[in-house]
Amino acid sequence: MDYDVIVIGGGHAGIEACLACARTGFKTLLVTQSLDAIGRLSCNPAVGGLAKGNLVREVDALGGQMGLLIDATIIQFRMLNKSRGPAVQCPRAQADKFSYSRLAKETLEKQANLNLFMDTVTDLLTDEGKKTVLGVKTQRGHVISAKTVVLTTGTFMNGRIFIGEYDHSAGRLGEEAALGLGDRLRELGFNVGRLKTGTPARIRFSSLHTEEMERQDGDEEIVPFSFMHDSIERRQIPCWITYTNEKTHKIILDNIGRSPLYGGKIVGRGPRYCPSIEDKVMRFRDRERHQVFVEPEGTGTEEMYLNGLSSSLPEDVQADFIHSIEGLEDAVIMRPGYAVEYDYLDPLQLKSSLESKVLENLFVAGQTNGTSGYEEAASQGLMAGINACQKLMGRPPLVLDRTEAYIGVLIDDLVTKGTKEPYRMFTSRAEYRLNLRHDNADERLTEKGYDAGLATEQRLERLHEKARGVEQLQELLRHRGYESKNALEALKRPEVNLDVMSRTIEEIKTFTPSVRLETELKVKYEGYIKRQDKQVERFKNLEKIVIPADFDWDRVDGISTESREKFKTVRPESLGQASRISGVRAADITVLLAYLKR
Repeated sequence: MDYDVIVIGGGHAGIEACLACARTGFKTLLVTQSLDAIGRLSCNPAVGGLAKGNLVREVDALGGQMGLLIDATIIQFRMLNKSRGPAVQCPRAQADKFSYSRLAKETLEKQANLNLFMDTVTDLLTDEGKKTVLGVKTQRGHVISAKTVVLTTGTFMNGRIFIGEYDHSAGRLGEEAALGLGDRLRELGFNVGRLKTGTPARIRFSSLHTEEMERQDGDEEIVPFSFMHDSIERRQIPCWITYTNEKTHKIILDNIGRSPLYGGKIVGRGPRYCPSIEDKVMRFRDRERHQVFVEPEGTGTEEMYLNGLSSSLPEDVQADFIHSIEGLEDAVIMRPGYAVEYDYLDPLQLKSSLESKVLENLFVAGQTNGTSGYEEAASQGLMAGINACQKLMGRPPLVLDRTEAYIGVLIDDLVTKGTKEPYRMFTSRAEYRLNLRHDNADERLTEKGYDAGLATEQRLERLHEKARGVEQLQELLRHRGYESKNALEALKRPEVNLDVMSRTIEEIKTFTPSVRLETELKVKYEGYIKRQDKQVERFKNLEKIVIPADFDWDRVDGISTESREKFKTVRPESLGQASRISGVRAADITVLLAYLKR
């Protein structure tokens, strides 16, 4: 079996990587431990959220799959931060967990140029000098050659789950870990560390007292994640909100010694922004309660997800603290919460293309790079797949910078700063977030996806159609009056929006929701956008100053020893990237700039 590309792992990164390669015309193989677990939503049955929703729309704009999958399986939709500015508004949707995974598998099975193979990769084939990857070897002894390999192992590489005193080799509860590959990567010179994440218990809906909880319904209007859809009509399912209390916290504190997290069994660092309930209780002793979202996992199941109660405490303790919470007094636990610890690769050993600096033609994506979340994984998987194909075609990699996409911020943070804990995307990480809104991802990225051979003609035409619509709507407003003012000028006022204006100017209703939204934001925030564009120009000037891959850092006189060591470790590709390395002094960047100019 010989392929152009082998993708290891069938999670959200693997899905995007193998589809990108196959759709670009390359013979692609996806090797995964279980065909039944492709695209599984292992933790929260939701896609999107703060900054994460922007990532999904960017994946879609480039020609990826995640936006189409969630649009087809939404059971509740909410636009977060609607009362705040457009830079921080983000779409989020509950998914029908089982339909999402099934549709993901169907999509891969129907894709031309793509084969699926169920086995576990235990080794990478390399040339004699161990400088270039040549394929993979599997647990059952298959030797498969390839020109490029994309590694997306998620939490499975040497994965181990913990529930109180119990621990077991696994990547997810009930699913075997991938053993052998992590040790082989260490032998090849990769810096391999350990990280930890976790998930809460699942409980039975019919055992809940929902009348004691706060009901949370979705928005009336569902905003599609995919730019291929104008609207979505769907019956939505409610979520529920409840809270921990003093009794809950006492149960956890009384049993904290039985936690593998606090007992020393887990050495990997967990996600700072998604801590376990025992972490929250220990770190925030003054808090009287913590919010719990009770979320459905799908339309065809009674399982409910307890968002906010992730735990690795013993099952009897989990039962006690769950039953102490209002509305959950009689909850029937169907699956326990648990922690999972796994191997990850230091992303400082990656280029901005996500190709390894250690082993040529090996691309790495997803939680293997130290990130947390389906959306971060899908973004990296898509870019790794695109760039594996770019390399096969002899073309330069597609590298998105921090001014162009949240994907650019994500990858730049990883390969420039590295991470010692699961990395999660936030709007605050993006300096130019007003330009990186979820509504304009197609405007920013679709042509790039088309040039890479991934976004289709149809997708490109929809972009052009939307741009014409925005122009036509602005022209309409420019020539119409509203409350004794020019309508375009009137729209700049905070209390005026196009929905209100359409009662007077009925032609506004003929434009699609996406055209109305983008027009309104462009008009209202024109001044702020122009100011940010000037900042973007300064940023790009630094990025244009390229540092050669074989640059000799010892030849630069006048920079500090600390900065020199960091430059050698990261090997920045531009002066801009060099300036973002943690701990590098501004004075050293000035010296470097002068040297590069000479």
